[in-house]
Amino acid sequence: MKPPVDMSLTQVTQLRPFRIMFVCLGNICRSPAAQGVMETLIRERSLETQIDVDSAGTASYHIGRLPDKRMLAATARRGYQLKSLAKALTETHVWDRQLVIAMDRENYAEIVRISGGEKRQVGHVRMLSDYLEETWPREVPDPYHGGEAGFEYVLDMLESACPRILAECMQLRFA
Repeated sequence: MKPPVDMSLTQVTQLRPFRIMFVCLGNICRSPAAQGVMETLIRERSLETQIDVDSAGTASYHIGRLPDKRMLAATARRGYQLKSLAKALTETHVWDRQLVIAMDRENYAEIVRISGGEKRQVGHVRMLSDYLEETWPREVPDPYHGGEAGFEYVLDMLESACPRILAECMQLRFA
């Protein structure tokens, strides 16, 4: 859609969705679950044209695969649908999003490396724990090698953080 000539830059920017990307290691557990939780919040608030959410992994182990079946089961029990296929994070992903959220410190460091961030400002790359109360751990644990309780715990963390992430996105979008 081409904006009318008399629109301000702020108005033109507000035509485009605010873009978020969640990042974990393989993009089959934590980040697609975060994407699913966030997509549900966005849909419940009719913000689909305002905010776009995606996920990726810092490793390419599972490219093209659906999320882990245990995460699919855990999210389904809570009413979330995960439809994304795993993909590897690229430099373009990082710079094409207004907010990139890492699940742990290792993912954060890899995002910065992939983006060439040592030489560039990467203030839009954050940790999911930045949106959690101090009582939560500073990293979202990877449930891949654990049992069902680990998947539920990750979802508890995501459900706690995502409303705060959404509130920040709305504030940034309309600032």
